[in-house]
Amino acid sequence: MRKKIVAGNWKMNNNINETKELIQGLKNEMEAVTLNNARVIIAPSFINLQQAVSETNDSVIEVSAQNLHQAKSGAYTGEVSADMLSSVGVKTVIIGHSERRAYFNETDDILSEKVNAAIENDFEIIFCFGEQLEDRETNNHFKVVESQLKNVLFSLPSSAFSKVVLAYEPVWAIGTGKTASADQAQEMHQFIRGLFVEAYSQELADSISILYGGSVKPGNAEEIFSKPDVDGGLIGGASLKAKDFSDIVKSI
Repeated sequence: MRKKIVAGNWKMNNNINETKELIQGLKNEMEAVTLNNARVIIAPSFINLQQAVSETNDSVIEVSAQNLHQAKSGAYTGEVSADMLSSVGVKTVIIGHSERRAYFNETDDILSEKVNAAIENDFEIIFCFGEQLEDRETNNHFKVVESQLKNVLFSLPSSAFSKVVLAYEPVWAIGTGKTASADQAQEMHQFIRGLFVEAYSQELADSISILYGGSVKPGNAEEIFSKPDVDGGLIGGASLKAKDFSDIVKSI
């Protein structure tokens, strides 16, 4: 049975003291939450990952990195390798976020290299993908999503997907206040699962968790998460407030 997951992407927010404070707030809020076949993940900045791992050791909260470099080591100023992440206790990484694609020119080829590096180092991957507003308005959203998945993931052996979580994020709904309706999210998630049936098997398609990312808030989380092919969310802004994030977790 596939897991339900609520993951918080903190992006470039929170210094060390704010990180400690937010984690403590989350731990306090989570004391009253019963997780039934569900996971809670946070993704602080690189500089605060070791502290985050230490702060969450006695809780159900897991820690992910927001990115990694595809090389093992070398002259890549400012980058962080899988080995470095492992050394501070991190074994999950977000790859392919729309902001990485847009602001740092991460192409499908680069993302494929990163996915392979993560798998080689036994990392779990939260793989992000999704269409721009113009793709949605021109009815190309299914084609774009299919292309992003096929170009990066569909060369992997089926065994690799035990360590892959998918995160569909319509780019037009990230940080804009706009949200795909629960029915729109379900429609796309069902389409995505169908692609895996075609490329691999029904069994694999049924086992893979597909998260929705795009302005999920306490007020809309329950409706979105109630859809049969939506297995949780990748949360941005609302993950920076302990009460809001815990309320979203309760909706799962």
